[in-house]
Amino acid sequence: MSNDLLVEKNNGILKLIMNRPERRNALSDVMLNNMLDELNKASFDNSIRVIVLTGAGNAFCAGGDVKDMAEKKDSGDKTTQQKTSDLRRVMETARLLHEITTPTIAVIPGPAAGAGFSLAMACDMRIACESSKFTTAFAKVGFPGDFGGSYFLTQMIGTAKARELYYLSELMTAQKAYEIGIINKVVADNEFEEEVKKIITHIASGPSIAYRYMKTNMNVAELGDLNQSLDSEAMHQTLCRFTEDHQNATKAFIEKKQPIFKGK
Repeated sequence: MSNDLLVEKNNGILKLIMNRPERRNALSDVMLNNMLDELNKASFDNSIRVIVLTGAGNAFCAGGDVKDMAEKKDSGDKTTQQKTSDLRRVMETARLLHEITTPTIAVIPGPAAGAGFSLAMACDMRIACESSKFTTAFAKVGFPGDFGGSYFLTQMIGTAKARELYYLSELMTAQKAYEIGIINKVVADNEFEEEVKKIITHIASGPSIAYRYMKTNMNVAELGDLNQSLDSEAMHQTLCRFTEDHQNATKAFIEKKQPIFKGK
């Protein structure tokens, strides 16, 4: 596997590290293909309790490699349809981060721009260091945007504000992104690593079956149909009643003890 994506798996935590720090972790074909493979494998692995997407060094991801785009000559060996299909295939990374039933967390140690910003938004939660910056960036290079950014941003902050961020491509501070509802938590740079570890450990040791059902319920809710949401909640609430985790947790609650969740 290329070093463009580093993969670590420990104690139920799968960490995917975009690893091109010299290019602020700009996306490469190899990185995206490997990320897609890892996410597809993770979707069938119940031992993984949380997936972390982050970047090496002091950046999350600069998005597409603009320098590479400028240097590449279009050989014309592929049709527009083939190129569209190739892009759509690797954009499945965004869909999987959003829809895989395992909780996904974007850990953002620095700038997130363009498709990198989109991938961060595809995750369930975004934790950013205080010095990180955010921008859609697409307009600056004459692109309309990809990797689901237009979907995630309109879901999070509404169409009017999303269009503003796309059209103007202004640089946002982490605090501003938090205030408008994009970032879940902003942490001081000198406390970032410790706080991130605390949050990830909390989720990794939590009720993984219930978390999976929670995520499914919320993805169903995005469809905007109350009946479907009620059906989904009723089914998953009932299924959880039969798990060891639920039974042990209710007993621990009554006994005023901390529950231990085994994912069973």
